[in-house]
Amino acid sequence: GERRYIIAPKGLQAGDPIRSGEDAPIKVGSCLPLRNIPVGSVIHCIELRPGKGAQMARSAGASVQLVAREGRHATLRLRSGEMRKVLSECRATLGEVSNGEHSLRQLGKAGAKRWRGVRPTVRGVVMNPVDHPHGGGEGRTSGGRHPVSPWGMPTKGYKTRKNKRTDKMIVRRRGK
Repeated sequence: GERRYIIAPKGLQAGDPIRSGEDAPIKVGSCLPLRNIPVGSVIHCIELRPGKGAQMARSAGASVQLVAREGRHATLRLRSGEMRKVLSECRATLGEVSNGEHSLRQLGKAGAKRWRGVRPTVRGVVMNPVDHPHGGGEGRTSGGRHPVSPWGMPTKGYKTRKNKRTDKMIVRRRGK
């Protein structure tokens, strides 16, 4: 066998042997095509196009459930509640990604955010009109218009999805 870095599934230790391919066993860490994975399984690291590599459910604690298979497509239930079709030839890894508590860590101070390259968040309403649509006014003002980004795009509740080509693969949108 060969040694390789992978996105670690929950319950797998460093150095554990795993198999990959059509005939891989159905156990955590095995990577195989969706057509060979039992319906109801929890999976992660899912390809959206066969052979392109994993694009979905890769972050800490992420998982997706395989809920159905019909014809050339498999239906997945994402964490957001979205139901999505993916080609059955696409590969996925069994299990969920480890380190699910990653989002609960305490950074401790603002400087720890800076070490990670995150800059301070400045509200548009405290800027000048040259810097933001909400800027300006004498004293404290309400912004005077619906919330927008610095470039004038509506923020709260405005649909920004612009990929019509893959809309047909979404069975049910998130939040519906």
